[in-house]
Amino acid sequence: MEFQAVLMAAGGGSRMTDLTYSTPKPMLPVGNKPLMWYPLNLLERVGFEEVIVITTKEVYKMMSSDPMKLDVKMKLDVVCIPEDGDMGTADALRHIQQKIKTDILVVSCDLITDVALHEVVDLFRAHNATLAMLMSKAHEFTETVPGQKGKKKTAEQRDFVGVDQSGKRLLFMANEADLEDGLSIRKSIMRKHPRMHINTGLVDAHLYCLKKAVVDFLVDNKSISSIRGELVPYLVRKQFSKTTNSPKTKEDSEDQNQKKNDGSTNHELVISSRDEPLLQQAQERSCWNDHRGDMSEAYHGGKLRCYVHIMDQGLCYRVNTLAAYIEANRLAPKLFEEQAVHPTAVISERCQMGSDSMIGALCQVADKTSIKRSTIGNSTTVKEKVKVTNSIIMHGVTIEEG
Repeated sequence: MEFQAVLMAAGGGSRMTDLTYSTPKPMLPVGNKPLMWYPLNLLERVGFEEVIVITTKEVYKMMSSDPMKLDVKMKLDVVCIPEDGDMGTADALRHIQQKIKTDILVVSCDLITDVALHEVVDLFRAHNATLAMLMSKAHEFTETVPGQKGKKKTAEQRDFVGVDQSGKRLLFMANEADLEDGLSIRKSIMRKHPRMHINTGLVDAHLYCLKKAVVDFLVDNKSISSIRGELVPYLVRKQFSKTTNSPKTKEDSEDQNQKKNDGSTNHELVISSRDEPLLQQAQERSCWNDHRGDMSEAYHGGKLRCYVHIMDQGLCYRVNTLAAYIEANRLAPKLFEEQAVHPTAVISERCQMGSDSMIGALCQVADKTSIKRSTIGNSTTVKEKVKVTNSIIMHGVTIEEG
């Protein structure tokens, strides 16, 4: 087993509270499947047989009460995290550390993508990387969002993402919010990578390959709470700090305290793999190099390496806002060539239905109805003379006549 897959499905959906107050985000229907089905399906299609699902008791209850909803063959190892604690994604990894035996692939429950997963995994393998992640071009949602007529949308804070000439090695990462004094790049990066390309129009897809050593490192560094907000920027920075050749990851002052009880607690992020000495020899004795322009050794001798696969084509959404949710409902059925009308739905012949609508299981739709550009949830009843346009109807709804 090369990777263990971990699905993060405990997030509250704070940017779409209109929807999540009654249904937890991982279980929101998208194209009449729970949102978390999409990343699970992505993992299943590439051959994963087991996934650790980190979630809340509420979601677990919903998953077990109606297993039909999550139509996956993989074994799901569900871990419920305490609801009261304000646990971030890195805290959640720390929580399951005992279960982690290999490198891990972490995916968020709100990712809908048709990415070829091997693109990210291959970067991780080829460069024996510490981190490989997926990003996509930022997407402008065209759908009209209900209730947002006059309100100005708060602008998302952009990420500044620096990559090398190949566009794969991740050299720099900072959020606009942290750049009040402008953008400053360390000399140590510029020396090794004099040509860096900085992107601002990218979105983090929340899909990460991480070395097992990173999970062990989290156990000893309890101050890091979020993968996205703290761990990733930390690893990216650490690639070029002076200590990376013998990677120490505590700031030096803390190192001093650590040394007193050297035994098991001198915890740095030790990046090594089982065949490290062999790899080392291969790198030293080969003429292959990952950069041009200087005679320095491969990777400039750095052991901690971060990579990113940036999706140019294809579909990659994080369904974490109302606009994204509406768009996902329109596009998701196309991803999987789902039948527009579920075989168990009963629909009157005198119902006009547009080609871009979807009708779920056990629905009943009466005469003289019209359904256009809409998704109708399972077990929903639509009575006579009803018009449904541009709408998402949840499961088990009754729409009365007229």
